Amino acid sequence: MKLGVCYYPEHWPQADWADDARRMAQMGLTWVRIGEFAWSRIEPEPRRFDWDWLDRAVETLAAAGLTIVMCTPTATPPKWLVDAHPDMLAVDAQGRPRGFGSRRHYCFSSEDYRAECARITQAVAARYGRHRAVGAWQTDNEYGCHDTTISYSRNAARRFRTWLAQRYQSIEALNRAWGAVFWSQEYRAFEEIDPPNLTVTEANPSHRLDYNRFASDEVAGFNRLQTDILRRLSPGRDITHNFMGFYTEFDHFAVARDLDVASWDSYPLGFLEQFWFSDAEKLAYLRQGHPDIAAFHHDLYRGCGRGRWWVMEQQPGPVNWARFNPAPLPGVVRTWSWEAFAHGAEVVSYFRWRQAPFGQEQLHAGLNRPDRVEDQGGGEARQVAREIEALGPLAPCRRAPVALVFSYEADWHLKIQPQGHGFDGLRLAFEFYEALRRRGLDVDILPPDADFTGYGLVVCPTLPMLQTATLEALQASGAVVLFGPRTGSRTPEGHIPAELPPGPLQAGLAIKVTRVESLRPGAGPAVAFEGRTFAARLWRETLETALAPRASFTDGGAAWVAQGRLNYLATWPQPELLDAVIETLAREAGVPLTDLAQGVRLRRRDGVTFAFNFAPEPRATPAPPGMGYLMGGEVLPPGGLAAWRQT
Repeated sequence: MKLGVCYYPEHWPQADWADDARRMAQMGLTWVRIGEFAWSRIEPEPRRFDWDWLDRAVETLAAAGLTIVMCTPTATPPKWLVDAHPDMLAVDAQGRPRGFGSRRHYCFSSEDYRAECARITQAVAARYGRHRAVGAWQTDNEYGCHDTTISYSRNAARRFRTWLAQRYQSIEALNRAWGAVFWSQEYRAFEEIDPPNLTVTEANPSHRLDYNRFASDEVAGFNRLQTDILRRLSPGRDITHNFMGFYTEFDHFAVARDLDVASWDSYPLGFLEQFWFSDAEKLAYLRQGHPDIAAFHHDLYRGCGRGRWWVMEQQPGPVNWARFNPAPLPGVVRTWSWEAFAHGAEVVSYFRWRQAPFGQEQLHAGLNRPDRVEDQGGGEARQVAREIEALGPLAPCRRAPVALVFSYEADWHLKIQPQGHGFDGLRLAFEFYEALRRRGLDVDILPPDADFTGYGLVVCPTLPMLQTATLEALQASGAVVLFGPRTGSRTPEGHIPAELPPGPLQAGLAIKVTRVESLRPGAGPAVAFEGRTFAARLWRETLETALAPRASFTDGGAAWVAQGRLNYLATWPQPELLDAVIETLAREAGVPLTDLAQGVRLRRRDGVTFAFNFAPEPRATPAPPGMGYLMGGEVLPPGGLAAWRQT
């Protein structure tokens, strides 16, 4: 467990660097990320490199005993490069080129830009790849940020046609896969196909799904271009990329296969404000963060990294980019740091060392204020460093008792054909995750092609394109399995299965979905289970089955059916119903549950149990009586934590 910070030596006078480095080490930081936005300083003119300043920065940080995460600077190509290759700019869905003047203004499909990225990556890696202080690399920065994964440029169109030709081999096969006979959309050759934007009304859903797949593959290929160079020129160093929160436009599991460590940028208050949470939740968790936002991503990126992951950017104070930007409650930056370590983080790195007095992020706090005075986040990072030393090392997280299966492809499909306003695959997965965590469960988040052996309970919130191999792996695992609505509702091409939904799941669960409907807020449906009535929302399926329902819609029809260890929900359950389902299935799977007060969460690592309170009021610590605490005590203050060794 190590601490780090993001630093921008190019933003500050060189006279300040040594003091900054000394204070970082004195604070207890050991890792420093640099260089991700520095292309214009590294190469101020084409083929003229200025290494002097970066050499000095590297040596200054090294002299203080700090280890460097060196970045490839490809997220911010300089103006001279854009002028030389104007077709490198991404094009938005309205056909407008992205302009220079902020960041991420490139198209993943530009072959000219890929060549330039290979060139700058090779130059930086050749210069610093074997430096004693460079311990890891970060590729680019926040792939897809500002909705930049999908581009509709001429470069993208050309590469998409090649991608389609490789996937389908013949135009006849593509026409069948896309159902292109509908609305007279048949093609005579791959060269006739354009990206699915600027259509009069919605584009062919199979066309759009393939464009999502193509765009995701472009990100993976772009990343691989850099990792191949870094492995050759900087052997033995870990390579990471800093993913984002609640972002699904490319398959992070696929991109992470070329990384040693997955990392992500954790901004609990910004994400709470920006996403679907109710006004009541946003007020209740205003300064502490939602109980499950950071945890969901910790578990997701631990899964992407195959057990190895970092927080590359941890929020240390108010941010500048959300609709509202409150200051964190005193002590909660410390709590967020320990929450990450409890979920298995190897490093928690804060963004940033000092608040910038210029540029677009002037109102984004750092560990220090612009006047070099330590801010609240800096003091809490210092406290975490002392506590890490006192606690000692912890082994990596072991396999959790429960797995949640998350599919990026499922989210793409549901965004293309939601059928009802608000049917969001990511939100559905998050709400299932919340239900598991409300009962004190540790959770692993896995892709559909994972090995599920050893889990007691596996939850699949929705898998529209359910593959036979996934179903077979789930059945072979011996786990109790819960499938959510719309599972098995589409073939890989995006069609309704010939045998009707849930497609291949019918081989193990004798049900057939004969009709679906989406319902506006307030229209239900309601579900009866064990003598109680529960609310569901948005979605209802009509099931044809001879199986006795475990729960039924109050006006008739099965809402939850099971056969053996396989369970299926035919609606989007509201929290109380989902809690009842999870409690029932966990009991059947032999997975122990914990009763937790509102806002309290648990996580276990290497024999230590951590408890976190995200509620705005104090809570009793859910520890056994007479426990000797490693941190905290019998009362959890708002935004506070406690830790104890399991007995």
